[in-house]
Amino acid sequence: MWANQAPPIFFSSKNVGGERMTEYRTVKEFASAEFTEKRSRFIGWCRPVTTQEEAVAFIDEIRSRHWDATHNVYAYRLRDGQIQRYNDDGEPQGTAGMPVLDVLQKSNLVDVVVVATRYFGGILLGGGGLVRAYSHTSSIAVKAAGIVCMKPCQMLTLACDYSRYGRLDSLIPECGGLIDDTRFGEHVEIDFHMEPALVPHFQKRLADASNGQVQAEVTGEKYFQQEILPE
Repeated sequence: MWANQAPPIFFSSKNVGGERMTEYRTVKEFASAEFTEKRSRFIGWCRPVTTQEEAVAFIDEIRSRHWDATHNVYAYRLRDGQIQRYNDDGEPQGTAGMPVLDVLQKSNLVDVVVVATRYFGGILLGGGGLVRAYSHTSSIAVKAAGIVCMKPCQMLTLACDYSRYGRLDSLIPECGGLIDDTRFGEHVEIDFHMEPALVPHFQKRLADASNGQVQAEVTGEKYFQQEILPE
């Protein structure tokens, strides 16, 4: 039943219909990597996507670029709609698309698509060899793209006079925040973001540092990247 399409799954990280935003893992950027196994050339292509249309467009782009390849296998996973799909593109069932998808599942990645291009080198790899080759292709493509954790953060802004600017500018990173923008006018206005759990402690530190004269206003919530270092 699921030869070319994975069954539906459920992610704890979805944000639909006003539900609370939670962190998730994806890839940082478009990348590719390749290797050769018994004269067969394998090229892994990976990029972040947010919709099925983006994923399909990327797959079509790689297929068009490598129209002469023996196979262009793919897999993708999306948060929106809890969708995951794979395709063996003519390889024996279960030896290509599923191993590519398995790498994404085990890495707990979503909003990502991988295409594994193969140029047959004349030597059969066998079922086990194909599984290992396509799994490795997916792994090196994901590694090249870089794994990031998307964390929901509150966006905040505060205004202070110049006499307090130096202390408050250092207080934000001390409390785990990151400054996004600073505007200098009659007063100094600082835009920054931090994880929601850190905000109450920051507000207390801010009140202490400013004798209650400065308050930070929450202006919204947005995902920000936190790069994950390779093990």
